[in-house]
Amino acid sequence: MKKILLLLFFAYSYWGFAQTTDDYTRYELLDPATNSFRILYEVSATTPGATWFHNTLRQGSEHKVDRVIDMASGKPLVWSVVNGEEARKNGLASADKNTEYLQIKLQHAVAKNSEYRLLIDKTYTDTKSFFTEGDKIIFDRSLGIKRNSVVLPQGYELTACNYPSQIMMEADGRLKISFVNRGPDAVPLHLEGRKLSRPVVIPASTKSENVPPGEGRDKSKVRTGFNFPERAYQTREIVYFLQQPETHSFRLYHDYTETEPGIKNYVNVVRAGSKASNPSALNLDTGQPLKVETLVGNAIKEKGIDIGSDFSPTSEAIVIWFDPVKQGSTTRIRIEETYTDPNRYVIVNDELIWDRAFGRVHNTLVLPDGWWLTANAIPATVFLK
Repeated sequence: MKKILLLLFFAYSYWGFAQTTDDYTRYELLDPATNSFRILYEVSATTPGATWFHNTLRQGSEHKVDRVIDMASGKPLVWSVVNGEEARKNGLASADKNTEYLQIKLQHAVAKNSEYRLLIDKTYTDTKSFFTEGDKIIFDRSLGIKRNSVVLPQGYELTACNYPSQIMMEADGRLKISFVNRGPDAVPLHLEGRKLSRPVVIPASTKSENVPPGEGRDKSKVRTGFNFPERAYQTREIVYFLQQPETHSFRLYHDYTETEPGIKNYVNVVRAGSKASNPSALNLDTGQPLKVETLVGNAIKEKGIDIGSDFSPTSEAIVIWFDPVKQGSTTRIRIEETYTDPNRYVIVNDELIWDRAFGRVHNTLVLPDGWWLTANAIPATVFLK
């Protein structure tokens, strides 16, 4: 029997079949005396033709909706709080009559092959989720979204965390606890903190010396000004479709969000030893195709493209062009191409070997038809399609 195995490295991918994708929630704990926390929820609607979006308002919490933003345009959206019956009228067939929903009117219907990106800003008051015990603050809440962060109130330290998380200090001195849920169930997150006895001293910003191992860093010395990304918030997703191994080829698509005002292109430098073919791209916010060019050697410089130290006369770059990003808006694009790499995708002793480094959190790999999995070096979830 021929089967296709799907490997999801590090995190997850919804493949566009669900109503939503790219969920990320940031919880900002407010003054402990209020038992309140701000929720910043980013999500993409993917149902073609949908003109409404519904967000469940969890029972047991007092909720206040502050704003809803169209992340592509940066503009506010019209919303209202409705009951389950009203939500059903506008497309949410699963709505419960005893639950309240945030009902959002989209500026346009979700186009085919696109995503509608939203930011929901709301505040909950919940004495069971955020409370104090003596000199401790406690945040105890079941989190079903796969990517989350919790920000402690200013002047508080973290004293307990029951789930493997990144810890980082924000520019204002608050501590952020961030994690990716790799399992199928919700995380019963439990955090504890306490007020510091003295004011937080925010480190002076210094230039990062975060040079990856093997690229010139003296590993006998400490890295000063070390910066690292919040893995849960990374917005890049890559899906690899391995072709039959004798072709040494794999098709991929790569989703990416550009946030810098004025940027009008994305440059993908082809790895040495690989060959890219049949590139295409689309604007995921609109579903519209984008202009794509393949540039080699001096043609890269002639177009004003700077690829830094990667440049050589044989350098190859795929350039995707889009309208310059406007202040307050963002653009999400999908790049699709076929890579041929006879050095890292081969057959050895009748065994398929794909040997490739990953720099991102969200990676999905589809094995070619007729092959089955025998080894995987990276923690991953696996399922049949």
